[in-house]
Amino acid sequence: MVYCGGLENRCGVTPTGGSNPSLSASNKFVSNLSILFWVITVAVVFGLLWWQGKIAQFAGYVRETRVELEKCSWPTWEELEGSTVLVFMSIAILGAFTVAVDFILLQVFIKL
Repeated sequence: MVYCGGLENRCGVTPTGGSNPSLSASNKFVSNLSILFWVITVAVVFGLLWWQGKIAQFAGYVRETRVELEKCSWPTWEELEGSTVLVFMSIAILGAFTVAVDFILLQVFIKL
C-alpha cells in the first residue's frame, strides 16, 4: 500500500504504483464535447426560430396576453376567502354523498 501521510491512495497512486485517475478526469473531454454539442444545438434552433419569425410572434403573444390580463378584474381578499370556503364545503358535501351512496350500494349488493 502506498502511504501518503495518512491519506492512503489520495496521491493518485494505486498500491501497485500505477496511476489512479478519477472518473471525472477521464470523462472531462467527453463532458466538454457534450456541453458544446448542446450549446451549438440550442443556438442553431434559436437562430432558425429567429429567422422564421417565431420569436417575434411569441413576443407579440406575450405582449397581447399582458394587455388582456390588465383588463381582467381580480377578486379582493375577502372574495377569495369566501370562494375558497365555498369550494371546501362543496368538496366535503360531495365526498359525504359519495361515501353514503357507496355504503348503501355495498349493503344492497352484499344482501344479494
